[in-house]
Amino acid sequence: MTQIALIESKTSRTDWHDRFDNNFEIDRYALCSDSSKKKILKADVDIEIDTDAYDWIIVVGSEALKFFTSANSITEYSGKCVDDKYLPVINPAMLSFKPEAKPLWDKSKKNIIDYINGDLKQVKLDSNKCYGIQDTKQFHEFLQAAIDHPNKYVGLDSETTGLYPRDGYMLGMSISYEKDHGAYIDTECVDEKAEQMLQELFDKKIIIFHNAKFDLAFFEYHFNFTFPNFEDTMLLHYCLDEVPGGHGLKQLAMEHTLYGDYEKPMYDWIDQYKKQHRILKADFQWGSIPFDVMKVYAAMDAVVTLLVFEKLYPAVRKNAKLFSVYENILIPGCRMLTDIQDNGVPFDKLRLLKGRDLMQNDIDEAVAKLYEFPAVKSFETAKEKEFNPNSTVQLRSLLFDFVGLKPTGKKTGTGADSTDAEVLKELGEQHEIPKHILSIRQKSKIKNTYLDKIYPQLDKDSRLRTGFNLHGTTSGRLSSSGKMNMQQIPRDNPIVKGCIKAAPGHKIVAMDLTTAEVYVAAVLADDKNLMEIFKTGGNFHSNIAKLVFNLPCEAEDIAEFYPTQRQAAKAVTFGIMYGAGANKISQQVTADSGKPFTKSQAQEVIDDYFKQFHKLKKWIDLSSKFIMDNGFIYGATGRKRRLPNVKSDNQGIQSHEVRSGMNFLVQSVASDINLLGAIDMNEDIKTTGMKSRIFALVHDSILAEVPENEVEIYSEKLQKYIQQDRGFSIPGTPVGCDFDIGDDYSFGKFESKYDI
Repeated sequence: MTQIALIESKTSRTDWHDRFDNNFEIDRYALCSDSSKKKILKADVDIEIDTDAYDWIIVVGSEALKFFTSANSITEYSGKCVDDKYLPVINPAMLSFKPEAKPLWDKSKKNIIDYINGDLKQVKLDSNKCYGIQDTKQFHEFLQAAIDHPNKYVGLDSETTGLYPRDGYMLGMSISYEKDHGAYIDTECVDEKAEQMLQELFDKKIIIFHNAKFDLAFFEYHFNFTFPNFEDTMLLHYCLDEVPGGHGLKQLAMEHTLYGDYEKPMYDWIDQYKKQHRILKADFQWGSIPFDVMKVYAAMDAVVTLLVFEKLYPAVRKNAKLFSVYENILIPGCRMLTDIQDNGVPFDKLRLLKGRDLMQNDIDEAVAKLYEFPAVKSFETAKEKEFNPNSTVQLRSLLFDFVGLKPTGKKTGTGADSTDAEVLKELGEQHEIPKHILSIRQKSKIKNTYLDKIYPQLDKDSRLRTGFNLHGTTSGRLSSSGKMNMQQIPRDNPIVKGCIKAAPGHKIVAMDLTTAEVYVAAVLADDKNLMEIFKTGGNFHSNIAKLVFNLPCEAEDIAEFYPTQRQAAKAVTFGIMYGAGANKISQQVTADSGKPFTKSQAQEVIDDYFKQFHKLKKWIDLSSKFIMDNGFIYGATGRKRRLPNVKSDNQGIQSHEVRSGMNFLVQSVASDINLLGAIDMNEDIKTTGMKSRIFALVHDSILAEVPENEVEIYSEKLQKYIQQDRGFSIPGTPVGCDFDIGDDYSFGKFESKYDI
């Protein structure tokens, strides 16, 4: 008889026999016998169990998983076999507050039952099917077999020593052209004939990558290969599940193949190697792994990529909307971003050094002024030590004990009064010191995060090559990661933007969409009155204020004579689509205008607003109802936003999901307008031989370094591509584009601020 144990962190009232549909008898254990413990530490574990006495051990939750195995993510491993006998599963108790986890619970439960009943078995790696090649002649024979094989799909992966082509080299490549078979090839055996045969393979077959943008960059930079036809399993999965963080190959292999966590033995070897040689995680070099250790697992990367593709591609293909997004936006976007990342962000090294000195001077001056405050002097006298603005303990004492400010009520994880940026901003209404501390922190962050770190990461051509991601947000907007997050460049201080400088004879050209999200909302709602505002031209928010409040002056004079009404109209316009109520609008207008704006005033403005734009209101109501009824919604370009938490019993969670859905409807289309325009412009540049180079997409902006003699034609072409009617345009009135042109990305603000 099969012996089964189940281990929880603490004893619960859960009827596990019933939870597993009475399929088997279970011996129950708890890591800790003290049920009063909120979090189980190693010292609290007092379980007594003979694990050898059991054929299968179900581990519930992350604490039990981490204690008995080397795995650490319960959501990643739930329902998967670990170390031959452990079956992790999420705690079903979480479903009451996280209903979107129910599909994972249901699938995990089924897998566990199937494992125990023998209906599901984890496939073991076969070194006869997955092997290494270090001989050139053998590689030629392998490539010929791949070229001649009838399968039109080929899985391809690379193993590299760095994250960017200029920072490292390719150790090897993995190729799989036959199900469950693959080879890892040492690049040392790639000769000229092999390069020719590889290009023939890439021309003849459809190449399957996982995270194609990464591999394309290395293959193109180091070998100059081209890939006429490729697919990307990461982007396919993004179409099916837009939540960031779950698109890794390992997760997909565990979800869609029987190989489980096939790389675990190799990572166990790495952990042992690091311990043996006392190497920190950040200092470990991938090239330290011997070929014989890596070959099977590296080959498996290509194998599982092909297997995952076989599962995901049909699922996306059968949904016309999702397939259109994948084929017409994501794959072309992948090609475009590969080019953009390779173009690199142009920095001026001398400006970076100058900017670093200038910012340090600003910090020093701000710190010196801080010590002039009487409260700081009192603190230092009482404590008999110099005040350290970087110490949260000292800052807390200064603000609440010596200055006498009233805490906001926000607490840290330890229960102490918070002094984060949000709190300091609020406390700044009571005293100048919090404002001063906040300013020092902001300046220090700019110096530490950008000015100090950018310079050593520049390539020889003075460009910074960082990452842009298609799969990093639920809204479809691009994210940025790597050497620098381009989406988070400081806006209030021009110093970093000022260091992004065009080469001599070139200009920085930045194109910004104007009120794009409101424009999209007007089109989606088919609100003729709101569309008319765009057709009228002039200042958008002033026109809105004039119409809503029936103001007795021309629109161009409203900012001067009726600033509060204009601010209210602006707040409602941007807030209303995302579910902002009267309270939020009241707070926003009060903060922006500096004058009290009550909740009742805000409600009156909202009511008047919807009287003018009643179709917008109808669209918002219908879209919100669709989200509530279905738990998802499609955007105009075909993207899907899944919102399962609308089924939650918590009203706050429901409301948040609806707001997220409404946000998605306008953000996704506005983002795709920008993305598609950049794709078309980049292709135009390549086909016409222009020297202009797009180097970043930041929010609603497209940034490029453009030769002076191409500025006009580049700007004209980009505007044409951005304003192309893609099915969501106001007839006769395309979406607005603003262009800034200058020597640097601050467009003179850097020089103006620092008088240089």
